[in-house]
Amino acid sequence: MHNEAAHSEHGFNWLSLFPGYDHEYNHVIMTVVVMVLIILGALIARVQLSSAVKNEDEGLIPDSKLTFRNFFEIIAEKLYTLAESVMGKHGAEKYFPIVGCLFLFIFVSNFLGIIPGLLPPTDNLNTTLALGVFVFIYYNYIGLKEGGLGYLKHFLGPILWLAPLMLVVELASHVFRPISLALRLRGNIMGDHIVLGIFNNLTPYVLPIVFYGIGLFVCFVQAFVFCLMTMVYISLSQSHDH
Repeated sequence: MHNEAAHSEHGFNWLSLFPGYDHEYNHVIMTVVVMVLIILGALIARVQLSSAVKNEDEGLIPDSKLTFRNFFEIIAEKLYTLAESVMGKHGAEKYFPIVGCLFLFIFVSNFLGIIPGLLPPTDNLNTTLALGVFVFIYYNYIGLKEGGLGYLKHFLGPILWLAPLMLVVELASHVFRPISLALRLRGNIMGDHIVLGIFNNLTPYVLPIVFYGIGLFVCFVQAFVFCLMTMVYISLSQSHDH
């Protein structure tokens, strides 16, 4: 019953054509699809860059049209500039690869949701919560690595007699972070996917184009917000020196 309800909620899904397929594993299959697409895109971009380097300009002049190389260069350049402004030059150099990978994975996952018959992995709480928990573990690991045991002092606050209260407040604040990341991403992507499906069923021509544009914008914004908050958390984990 749960599988049928989930299937009807999201509309037609190409995976449903496989006999005996369990819809509970939609997000797992689509996550694998996302990773394969990113790897293939990165390989094509690498080939295009290697080919461009052999030219007289040595690849310094971008392609005249949008290519895989251009796409990855634009994403990397803009995201790295943002990372420098949030985490500083040193932090951007060290942690940009993780942030960049998160952005690509979330954006491509979100993007699949606007393709008819495909489901975005990020409309499933298992996927988004896993991403949130990863960010939670990662920035706390960075805090411990950079600040040692001194990193744990910020959980107690600056005043000793307030330490028990501050410990509860700080722990609650940190535990809520991955949950907030997961629920925000999942809620927005699931809502966008459902709305797009409804308008596709009501008016399959012309009008959905507007919502496809809005959907693409939502895909980008949600990936951007998730990575921005990740950079903020990483930056905060390095700033506690008391």
